Amino acid sequence: MTANTPSHDGWPQIKTVGLAGILVTFSPVLSESANRAAIAFRAAVKDQDWTEIEESNSTLVSAFFRIDLATHRPEPLVERLRDMLGTQNWLDAPLPDGRTLWRVPTLFGTDRAPQLQEAADMAGRSVNEAITDLSTTTMRALTIGFAPGQPYLGTLPDHWEIPRLSQITPRVPAGALVTAVRQFCLFPYDTPTGWRHVGQTGFLSFRPWADEPFVLRAGDEMIFDPVSETELAKIEASVKDGLGGAQREAIP
Repeated sequence: MTANTPSHDGWPQIKTVGLAGILVTFSPVLSESANRAAIAFRAAVKDQDWTEIEESNSTLVSAFFRIDLATHRPEPLVERLRDMLGTQNWLDAPLPDGRTLWRVPTLFGTDRAPQLQEAADMAGRSVNEAITDLSTTTMRALTIGFAPGQPYLGTLPDHWEIPRLSQITPRVPAGALVTAVRQFCLFPYDTPTGWRHVGQTGFLSFRPWADEPFVLRAGDEMIFDPVSETELAKIEASVKDGLGGAQREAIP
């Protein structure tokens, strides 16, 4: 079953996902406004505290509501979601309150982030220009997933629309900052990747030992402040909380 709300281009769309729940999608492709809509709509529905919803999350352009549809009839829930969609233009909705800005000390390039030069060449930038781009662009956590706590962050300027690698890098370390398709991923532990390793941090977005294991939320923002190799080494030696010297502030 698919139900569309009125829109000049057929979006957003609502559909059931088997018996697992209901998915509300705002666009067939990623855009800043579609991502903002997904985050804002998910938060607004969560604030309603519907008893049928066991869990919810937002993806790049969708909000998913986990509901046992073997127990709860989908039609009334789809209608309630459609009614909420009709209350405003979600593509223009403000992001929800309670978000955090993180400033993360980051080493760009060197042997610890060895693919910066290659990425800069593909973006048509010098290494210094690349570091300026990568360290001054405020990046939004578009969604959290693929691995526990792992953020997809966007978006970089247009010239950073660089492709993924043709071959997988077998391992990059925890705290690695990698880039492709105008986005960053920030890995919470050692992992293979097809994205280029351009920066290294001590920031772990998943800390299973901590009271707050998942550090980031969709809609949070990050700035990656350049530091030297010596400065990062000092942070790694002295900061043991998994945040890598990051500073946090509430977003008004």
